[in-house]
Amino acid sequence: MRVLMTGATGLIGSAVVRRLSDAGHELVLVVRDVETARARWPHAQVVHGQFGDAPGSEATPWSDYLRGVDVAINTVGIFTEQAGQSFDAVHVKGPVALFRAAELAGVRRVIQVSALGASPYRDEAYLSSKGRADAQLAALKIESTIVRPSLVFSPEGPSTQWFAALAVLPLSPLPGGGGQPIQPVHLDDLAQAIVRLVETENVPSELVAVGPRAITLRHYLATLRDALGARGVFMTIPLRLLRAMSHAFGRFSPWLSGETMRMLEAGSTAAAAPFTHLLGREPRDVDTFVDEGNRARLRRAATLHWLRPLLRLSLIAMWLGTAFVSAFVYPVRDSLALLARTGLHGDVASIALYGAAALDALLGLMLFAPRWRRLSYTLQLLLIAAYTVIITIFLPEQWAHPYGPILKNLPLLAAIVLARELDAPHGRHRR
Repeated sequence: MRVLMTGATGLIGSAVVRRLSDAGHELVLVVRDVETARARWPHAQVVHGQFGDAPGSEATPWSDYLRGVDVAINTVGIFTEQAGQSFDAVHVKGPVALFRAAELAGVRRVIQVSALGASPYRDEAYLSSKGRADAQLAALKIESTIVRPSLVFSPEGPSTQWFAALAVLPLSPLPGGGGQPIQPVHLDDLAQAIVRLVETENVPSELVAVGPRAITLRHYLATLRDALGARGVFMTIPLRLLRAMSHAFGRFSPWLSGETMRMLEAGSTAAAAPFTHLLGREPRDVDTFVDEGNRARLRRAATLHWLRPLLRLSLIAMWLGTAFVSAFVYPVRDSLALLARTGLHGDVASIALYGAAALDALLGLMLFAPRWRRLSYTLQLLLIAAYTVIITIFLPEQWAHPYGPILKNLPLLAAIVLARELDAPHGRHRR
């Protein structure tokens, strides 16, 4: 069977591609990064296309790509908007253009991966945009199934890593006590169900993909904590305080946004019987999600999830603190005396002193802006290396100082390199 898929390099899409490929289906993968996808899926036909509203974006030639296609699957989804990637473009306009083209091309079936709770009438932009596309697909004269997954578990999934990060903290925060109902579904079960929808003759118009039972958020975090071998206690965060925190810090993380908090409070559960029937077995229970095959990498990802910002904040504090101490705390006379030994005197020395303090402050402030972080890390490495060389030449006794102020530059350089790698962009927030 010839299957066209969008979002093949995303979390859900890649799992579905793997299963379709193993089953011997002929694949047409519509992706943004053609070279990467071709290297990953050498036996598939890989073509360029995207759902977005970035300036200069060309319309995807769906009529060309859909020739001879039996089933079209859309798995594209973003959790946060950014430049050129709005909910309206990625969740509504792009998919609807595909759906209409599929109808005109005589495609037999369309499978749309939506979200549990999606509706045009929801207040949350993510669920509302998904719901608008679903409604337009349902109105077309083409056989279709709208798949509505609950919270998807995968060690590589951003949401799974976020919950695992909360679980491994010594003091795990619980919004409102953690009584929110959820029904996580394993990615393998979701991917298998989508493949069944490709291969089955009679399919439902909608399919809710959930685990076998509803649990609370507290239960989910406790299960992850135990499975990952972590130790800690829960700390209840009042919902009123959490909402205030989301207003203040939601812009820095999609998991702290007001919309995420509202979706969490609303819950995400449904009857599992239709999903179980399609799979031909009961879906995996949350107690079996973490196993020997994924435990180590999920524990590592969860730990890095909070170590990464902690490392960044420590560097911010170091640079801003150094700037303040240099400019306002350490005796200016002593600073000028040290600069004199490097050949700087008078106004030149004063400019160097306060200029260096300003540069330190700038390097710290740049770390607050994602677009400037990598440049800041690079400049930090160059600056510390330059300071080390200058001190080695003009103040060599500092190497023998009992507190090791220069020797400490070595682990500091390693920490900055590590922070630079951990903050490296790995693509947008896509499912």
